[in-house]
Amino acid sequence: MSSLTDRTSAARRRTPLNRSQIAGFWGAWAGWTLDGMDSFIYALVLTPALTELLPRSGYAATPANIGLAGSILFALFLVGWGMSFIWGPLADRFGRTKVLAGTIFTFAIFTGLAATSHNVWELGIYRFIAGVGIGGEWALAGTYVAEAWPEDRRKMGAGYLQTGYYAGFFLAAALNYTIGVHFGWRAMFLTGAVPVVVAILILLRVKESEKWQKAEAHAERAKPLREILGPAYRRRTWVACILLTIAIIGLWAGAVYEPSAVIQLASKAGMAKNDAIRMASLATGLLSIGTILGCLALPPLAERFGRRKTLAFYFAGMAVAITGSFGWAFYLPNGLAPFIAWLFVLGFFGGNFALFSLWLPEQFETRVRATAFAFCTSFGRFVGAGVNFLLGAAVLHMHTLGVPVALTALVFVAGLFVIPFAPETKGEVLPQ
Repeated sequence: MSSLTDRTSAARRRTPLNRSQIAGFWGAWAGWTLDGMDSFIYALVLTPALTELLPRSGYAATPANIGLAGSILFALFLVGWGMSFIWGPLADRFGRTKVLAGTIFTFAIFTGLAATSHNVWELGIYRFIAGVGIGGEWALAGTYVAEAWPEDRRKMGAGYLQTGYYAGFFLAAALNYTIGVHFGWRAMFLTGAVPVVVAILILLRVKESEKWQKAEAHAERAKPLREILGPAYRRRTWVACILLTIAIIGLWAGAVYEPSAVIQLASKAGMAKNDAIRMASLATGLLSIGTILGCLALPPLAERFGRRKTLAFYFAGMAVAITGSFGWAFYLPNGLAPFIAWLFVLGFFGGNFALFSLWLPEQFETRVRATAFAFCTSFGRFVGAGVNFLLGAAVLHMHTLGVPVALTALVFVAGLFVIPFAPETKGEVLPQ
C-alpha cells in the first residue's frame, strides 16, 4: 500500500511545464501531425492520381502500372526523406526551432504544389522535395521535446509527440472521406499547404531549449557527423540505423499499401468506387487509433521493462500483425472485415516509432543529438526506398499485393537479433 502511495505522490509531484515548454510541444506536435497527414495523403490518393497522370505520361493506367509507378514514386519520396539528414547539423549549429520551422515550410509548400502536377514526373519531383522537409521534422521535433521538457516528463512527452504523426493519418483519412471523395486528389494535396501557418507560429512563439543554448555557449565548433561515426558513438549509431531501417520498412510497407488493399477487398465485396474509397478512409482511421494507443502505451512499458525488451515486444507484434493481415486475411473469400480488424493490431504495434523518439536522444549528447537523430532516421529511409522499389517489382511479378507485403514481416524477426546490441538507457538522465 505504501509503495502505491509513494508512486501516486511522485506522479503528483511531477515538474510543471512552463508556457514556453507547452507552446513548444504543441508546435512540434502540430508540425508532426500535419507531417503525418502530408505523408499519408499520397497513400490515400495513389490510385486516383496515377489513374489520371499515367496516361498523360504515356503509360496505360493498368493496376500493374499503377502499383509499379506508385512504388517508384514512393521510393523517390523516401530518398527525399533520406536527404533530410542535412537538417541535423543545421539544427546543432543554428538551433532547433528555426530549422524545425524550415522543415515544415519545405514539406508544406511542395505538398501543395503536387496539386498542380501535369504528369507523374512533376508529381515525383514535388514528392521528393516534400520528403526532404518531412524527413527532418521528426528528428528536430523529437530532439526539441527531449531537451525542452523536464527529465521526469520527457519520456511520456516522446509518446505524446509520436501520437501526432498518426493523428495526421486520421486527419488525412477524414479529409479523404470528405474532400477527397467530392473534390478529388488535387484538393487533397492542396490541404497539405496548411502547415505553413504552424511554421510561422513556431518561429514567433517557441523559444530554444536551454540545453541547446548551454551546449552552444560552451561548445567549440565540432563536426557532429564525424563524431557520431567515430569511436565513441559508432556502434550505437549503426545499431540505431539498423533498428530504424527495420521499423521503416515494415511500417511503410503496411501503411502505404493498406488503402489499396482495402479498396481491392471492398471492390471484391461488391462495393462501388466511392464506397470503397470511404471504406479505405475508415480503415485508415482505425489503423491510426490503434497506433496512437500503441504510442501512449509504449513509454510506461519502456520505463518498467526497459527499452530493449519493449522494442522486442513491438517488433514481434509487427511480425505477427503483418502476416495476419496481408498474408492471411487478404486472401480469405470474405476478407474485408478480418483484414480491417488486423489493421488495428498492426497500428498498435506500429507505435514502435515512439520508442525511438524516447530512446535516441538518450544515446547522444546535446552537441550532436540532432545530427545523430537525423542521420539514423535518414539511413533507414534510403534502405526503405530500395525495399519499396523491390516491393513494387514483386507486386508486378506476382500479380498480387498480399504476399510481397507479408514477407516484410521477416525483417522484424531479424530485428529481434539486433536489439541486444543496442545500449539499455532505462533510468539514465538525458546526457548534456
